[in-house]
Amino acid sequence: MKTPPSPQGHGQRWLILGVICLAQLTVLLDNTILNVAIPSLTRELGAKTSDIQWMINAYSLVQSGLLLTAGSAADRYGRKKLLATGLALFGIGSVVAGLASTPTQLIAARAGMGVGGALLLTTTLAVVMQIFTAEDQPKAIGIWAAVSALGFATGPLIGGFMLNHFWWGAVFLINLPVAALGLVAVIALVPESKNPQGDRPDLLGALLSTIGMASLVFAIISGPTHGWTSARVLVSAVVAAVVLTLFAYWETRIPYPMLDLGFFRDYRFMGAVGGAVLITFGMGGALFLLTQNLQFVLGYGPLEAGLRTAPLALTVVLLNFTGVAARLTARLGAPVAVLASMVLMAGGLVSIAMTGDAYAGTAVGLVLIGVGCAVANPAMAHAIMSSIPPAKAGVGAGINGTLAEFGNGLGVAVLGAVLSSSVASGKSLSAGLGAGQLVGAVAVLGGGMVAAGLLRRAERVSVA
Repeated sequence: MKTPPSPQGHGQRWLILGVICLAQLTVLLDNTILNVAIPSLTRELGAKTSDIQWMINAYSLVQSGLLLTAGSAADRYGRKKLLATGLALFGIGSVVAGLASTPTQLIAARAGMGVGGALLLTTTLAVVMQIFTAEDQPKAIGIWAAVSALGFATGPLIGGFMLNHFWWGAVFLINLPVAALGLVAVIALVPESKNPQGDRPDLLGALLSTIGMASLVFAIISGPTHGWTSARVLVSAVVAAVVLTLFAYWETRIPYPMLDLGFFRDYRFMGAVGGAVLITFGMGGALFLLTQNLQFVLGYGPLEAGLRTAPLALTVVLLNFTGVAARLTARLGAPVAVLASMVLMAGGLVSIAMTGDAYAGTAVGLVLIGVGCAVANPAMAHAIMSSIPPAKAGVGAGINGTLAEFGNGLGVAVLGAVLSSSVASGKSLSAGLGAGQLVGAVAVLGGGMVAAGLLRRAERVSVA
């Protein structure tokens, strides 16, 4: 392992953070940019509905399945190496996707991009924890987290712009200059770090976690389309339950586990984990419904709808890039800050649900959600990462990413089901969307209470 950073942090830590955020943005843009290209893909590649679903899902399935494995590999073999590898794989996959001539080629390219995305999402956060001091970590993680909001907001806008001026493949090829610049900067600037103990690789654990998580995510994303009681969903769910149970058992039986289940005895870790799942569940589903509300109820086009989600991202970016969110968390303490943030986010979702066809109430709700996200998301990411030994930072980042993928996918599936059942019962689309937003608000508020309670208990245990 290379020499760890000094007590003052790495001398070029803020420049390195910029490089990391650039790499992170590349992956996040690809999560949303494809949605606006669906009509073009259907027309020009002759893609069927099932093809479109696999184009979207191949990326998320591979990425979510590999997050823990990618984090563990980064700890063992070097975070800089894996970060550079992730950027290279993502760039190569983007070239293949942009030049694809059949739906099958594009699906395969998206799966390859998912491998690169898993490596990027785990190594970026792990490197942040390595180069910043404990005092600077909350602000640095806040900036890192703000990039997620920026990617969410700008993906559809960039995609819409590219499709207005170029052919559909441009939405993938735009990744190339960013990935190339990021790769050069990573090689030149980012210091290498890895687990000094060099634990033996947990190959069976990696295989079980990948199969289990991929099966679980597959069941979640298949439910709304194929039905929650369909053979496709039930078989996937059973496979996920069995394999993940075997994974947990295996991890307790070996001296070099990929995921140390002892982490779950830490109240701080559990508070952040429980809160993160419920919050991403509520937020992921609620924002999925928001895009439909803006287009189908308020009548905006895709580009206009994207612009009108900007208050959320702008609020997050403003509060995190200025360090205001980190200072608020430090002043209030993590438990109070997280609970207050969840109350604001739930209030924002209620505002969106109750205003119906008026955008003014939606805008207010987006700002409230933005304030809550700016404070809560970095606070819980920092709680997860700081409760795990630095040598396992990659695994910690993998856990953080897995929670986000799982909660978001489950939120879209469940809140989408609420919408479908509401409309099927005779309610209007607007009323169904509002019902889904209210369910999301309850989940977010519940997540805040769970997280705050466990974080408070962790503080009391540490004092005692």
